[in-house]
Amino acid sequence: MDGRILVTGAAGFIGFHLCRRLLADGWIVQGADNLNDYYDPSLKRDRLAQLEGHPAFQFQLLDMADRAGVAGLFAGPHFDAVIHLAAQAGVRHSLEAPHSYVDSNIVGFVNVLEGCRAQQVEHLLFASSSSVYGANSALPYSVHDPVDHPVSLYAASKRAGELMAHSYAHLFSLPCTGLRFFTVYGPWGRPDMAYFSFTRKILAGEPIPVFNHGQMQRDFTYIDDIIEGVVRLIPHTPQSQTPWSEKDPASSSAPFRLYNIGNHTPVPLIDFIEALEKLLERKAQIEWLPMQAGDVSATYADVSDLQKAIGFAPDTTLHDGLGPFLSWYRQYYG
Repeated sequence: MDGRILVTGAAGFIGFHLCRRLLADGWIVQGADNLNDYYDPSLKRDRLAQLEGHPAFQFQLLDMADRAGVAGLFAGPHFDAVIHLAAQAGVRHSLEAPHSYVDSNIVGFVNVLEGCRAQQVEHLLFASSSSVYGANSALPYSVHDPVDHPVSLYAASKRAGELMAHSYAHLFSLPCTGLRFFTVYGPWGRPDMAYFSFTRKILAGEPIPVFNHGQMQRDFTYIDDIIEGVVRLIPHTPQSQTPWSEKDPASSSAPFRLYNIGNHTPVPLIDFIEALEKLLERKAQIEWLPMQAGDVSATYADVSDLQKAIGFAPDTTLHDGLGPFLSWYRQYYG
């Protein structure tokens, strides 16, 4: 590759790994991030420090909700593709700070959509979430299933993003690809995620909170698999479908597609904790708690559309993924 690409949320967990891969592939990468304090900003700065020595990497401190700032970013050199990862994350936090989700995930995304429209960007890829499946009970989750019952504001904001992107694809022929990520984990991960906090608490001898009395399953997806899926989708620009079915949520007359990127292997939370205990050689102290508002009991990705489109599906086992994470954790935190 020799093009220019914009990655928003470049100092985030997925954004950092994606920028590193794109640079290795030969892209000129423009990163943007607001380095907010939702979790420790020093971790975000340390991720950035791994990128900033590369001659093809440029970074701008920018909040996507800043309309003038985002317009100025898109007034610069043309981007061959945009990967929008900047967002306010966290299901539980959305119960406490709802306005930050509207500012980042809706207002910020509209600003990015407007920038892409103004620049006539060839392909916009954006992060959605498995959370959009909400109260759906049918497993595995499929992009062909309706997602009309979100159970958290976070999920609603990510679904709103999908709908806004579709409208721009329809109105302005802006090719858009939505990426529904499933429980991403790995080195340089997010401290607010369960696998990260469980590791810290087990090593510190503190009890770990386990909700729904352990009756939870998650489709844990290793970061390298997420990145591989995203990178392969960049040149896979969506086209209008003819004919299309209004009864199929994954079908559209606009250049718009949705893909699940998950390991398509739901793991019981208890099995996950046991895997951590074995690798850490420590026993967890468990605090059993009821289901928390906004949570779902299971996630499970149907990735058949992804595999058909790009010939790839995540397959890193939990054991193979947790090992590199724990090695990084011990090195980073001493």
